[in-house]
Amino acid sequence: MVVIAGRPNVGKSSLVNRIVGSRAAVVEEEQGVTRDRKVLTADWAGAPFSVMDTGGWLAAGDALEAKVSDQAERALEEADVVLMVVDVTTGVTEEDMAAAKVIRRSGAPVRLVVNKIDDATREAEAWQFVSLGLGDPFAVSALHGRGTGDLLDEVVGLFPGEGETERNDAATGRDGVVADEGEGANGPRVAIIGRPNVGKSTLFNRLLGEERSIVHDMPGTTRDAIDTVVETEDGPICFIDTAGLRRPSKTDRGTEQHATMRALRALERADIAILVIDATVGASHQDQRLAERIGVSGCPAIVALNKWDLVPTEDRDDVLAGVGDRLAFLGAAPVLKISAISGKGVRRILPALRDAEEAYHHRVPTGALNRTLQELQGRQPAPRARIRYGVQGAIDPPTFTLFSSGRLPQTYLRYIERGLREKFELGATPMKLRVRVGGK
Repeated sequence: MVVIAGRPNVGKSSLVNRIVGSRAAVVEEEQGVTRDRKVLTADWAGAPFSVMDTGGWLAAGDALEAKVSDQAERALEEADVVLMVVDVTTGVTEEDMAAAKVIRRSGAPVRLVVNKIDDATREAEAWQFVSLGLGDPFAVSALHGRGTGDLLDEVVGLFPGEGETERNDAATGRDGVVADEGEGANGPRVAIIGRPNVGKSTLFNRLLGEERSIVHDMPGTTRDAIDTVVETEDGPICFIDTAGLRRPSKTDRGTEQHATMRALRALERADIAILVIDATVGASHQDQRLAERIGVSGCPAIVALNKWDLVPTEDRDDVLAGVGDRLAFLGAAPVLKISAISGKGVRRILPALRDAEEAYHHRVPTGALNRTLQELQGRQPAPRARIRYGVQGAIDPPTFTLFSSGRLPQTYLRYIERGLREKFELGATPMKLRVRVGGK
């Protein structure tokens, strides 16, 4: 595990993007853009390794900055190699010296990276950072790639040999939690989606069993979509904590716009979505729009009514009625009443995810499908048409093609869909019905 550390706004995320070869971390000319720990996979000279981007470390600050700094210090506990990044354009600062002191205590090998050296004329300035006591500096430009090859040669040379505990830990994670940005991660991908400040990161941390995402009362705390694989009794599940999605008119250009784009991309690659709603507010118009996006993505959904313990008893029926009205697009999606802070009700999430995944991949035998279609038509025939037979052409989600003698109205197709769901226990998973008329 290679941990990228340092004070805010020195180019840590730019260096991460350079190492992994993609714009995987949010980069903006604004202090404190990165807040959570984000783990990505990289490869150099045939040596695979993990890279952890961290929020900027500050010796003092407000409550949110203190949590970001705490996350950065936790990251050092997992490090096999630490790259401390500093900014040549500002010189040595008090924050650099304080961060260096903390990093030296980690006990891991440390390499000093002096960033923003875009040409040879500034290389001599890198030597002022020797005063930090971290050895000779590596002069790089993360933005342009200058000097990063020599840095990575040094980094992979510090890795422990094959079969050693450290290498195993770096590859598979610690304490049963495996963080990986790679597309090949095992298990279903579960995106945690919702408006800002509804408790997504608190739920994410509750599911992981550790404080992995920054949790704070200020809306918009999470900036990156963070992938973390958790080993459960039913196998691995990849949870994706995302930034809160606002109305477009309230999304600033730059950092928040990048965060929103990443959240939407996370939804596109998710197998299941958990839509988190603040039960004290109820289902809003924005929650309705998010439900529409989940419906368009084609993945099954679970609705988590967070902060349920804070809803007065006399208001609970109205909250549930509002959820049913506004989130009708999600069909029979289960609605779970939870408190992410106390953990109450959270234990029901994993079984619901398991059921949703099984239904999403379910394949119905052709014989059983056609017997059910005949039974449904026997109870309620279609007007001026008859379904001759049907086949399941695909899974993820279950997709059925019905061969009919005439056009089938949408009301009748909804009847058929409900019947198939009940018969084959497909629950809330999306379902597609395609109709082919006559010999077409």
